[in-house]
Amino acid sequence: MTRLLVGPFNRVEGDLEVRLDVADGQVRQAWVNAPMYRGFEQILQGKHPLDAMVYVPRICGICSVTQSVAAARALAAACGVVPPPNGVLLTNLMLACENAADHLTHFYLFFMPDFTREVYAGRPWHAQAQQRFSTVSGEHAREAVAVRQRWLQIMGTLGGKWPHTQSIVPGGSTRGISSSERYRLGARVAEMRSFLERVLYCAPLEEVVALGSVDALTQWHARDPLRGDLRLFLSIAQDLALEDLGRGPDLTLSYGAFAEPGGGYAMAPGVWNGSTLQAVNIAQIAEDARHAWLADGGAALPPAVGLTLPQIDKPEAYTWNKAPRLDGQVLETGALARQLADGQPLIRALWQRSRGNVMTRVLARSLELARLVILAEQYLRTIVPEAECCVATQLPDHVDTYGLCEAARGSLGHWLSIREGRIANYQIIAPTSWNFSPRDRQGTPGALEAALVGAPVAEGDRTPVAVQHIVRSFDPCMVCTVH
Repeated sequence: MTRLLVGPFNRVEGDLEVRLDVADGQVRQAWVNAPMYRGFEQILQGKHPLDAMVYVPRICGICSVTQSVAAARALAAACGVVPPPNGVLLTNLMLACENAADHLTHFYLFFMPDFTREVYAGRPWHAQAQQRFSTVSGEHAREAVAVRQRWLQIMGTLGGKWPHTQSIVPGGSTRGISSSERYRLGARVAEMRSFLERVLYCAPLEEVVALGSVDALTQWHARDPLRGDLRLFLSIAQDLALEDLGRGPDLTLSYGAFAEPGGGYAMAPGVWNGSTLQAVNIAQIAEDARHAWLADGGAALPPAVGLTLPQIDKPEAYTWNKAPRLDGQVLETGALARQLADGQPLIRALWQRSRGNVMTRVLARSLELARLVILAEQYLRTIVPEAECCVATQLPDHVDTYGLCEAARGSLGHWLSIREGRIANYQIIAPTSWNFSPRDRQGTPGALEAALVGAPVAEGDRTPVAVQHIVRSFDPCMVCTVH
């Protein structure tokens, strides 16, 4: 048995290390370490509840809008208010913008550059991968960065800046749009559609979203296996058997994405177990800090009464991340979970064939990107210029509540307790907290820890590429993980 430490990782958000036990050319066990502690949950204690809207976006520089939305929803629940339709639609437009930017970044800058490595020099697709995805010089990667920059101008209009946009509040959005602004925003959305249809898919967005079976995907890919970057990815995935790599847990979680005015979601919530979609029971969520450098209270704690107390010399601890569990079970969250919960037929068919894996995670994210742009178009058409987009709120002095949201990387929850008009406790469970969790007190590995088992490791390889593919397929955001 060989002990291997992989990390820190490049091309992931935040600090990450993975410790591996390797034998006979395979990973036998894995331990995932989030080594950077930040302490936002401690910082918030004693602050005015509305101060959360200033602090929590700064947890992250790439998914700050979703942090704002989760906090705003917790505060809205505390106040007992419902934002007006325009406020909901404007918030959804910002969420769609940020999540689409994250998916685009993941594909072109975080994930695909791994296939330009020299280890793949003999593969028939390698030259195309280098031309399109090489760091700095990749033609499509460079174009994606430019398109992303102009796409995020939507945030400049709606929130003044990005990241850490400040227009999202418990009562809705403080920034409406005029008819002329809606026209300009439409131009940004049209540019993103054009890039995706010309470069990523080489097909209309609606055609991509409509792929409804494994046979349909196979035929679509076979028409021209190197035409468009998604087809190139599918060719790579087929050649490298990425569908056999990085199998996740048998449960996935989505809180529901894009709350609609009047109720419901554009993407349904639920826990998918492979055969049925079950309602999410928030009361069954608990965090186990047995293997975290944090006080654990002697048991797994619901986030409403969670602790964030550093204990750096704690025996058997190896990460700053707690271990979230739903009714004691490990699960996966992210675009794959959202598409499973929403009943996307292709993703559900692939799940039945091989569960969550490197290929299905990236494909689900790519399909969702097309859908996000279509949703952005719909929200722009539905928003009523100059209509009310925010209502006044009055905070109580004493309340326990929570707010849920779907970030690009999965399910995000903020739990808030107010006492005497101040924040008494604030607990956050981010998507990467779920996916990159350590073992719990029963010794059960987290989703990534289990997914790494069986990954091939060549003799003498200190940065095994298969491990890199599995880690990046989950699209980690480690700064959110430990807040």
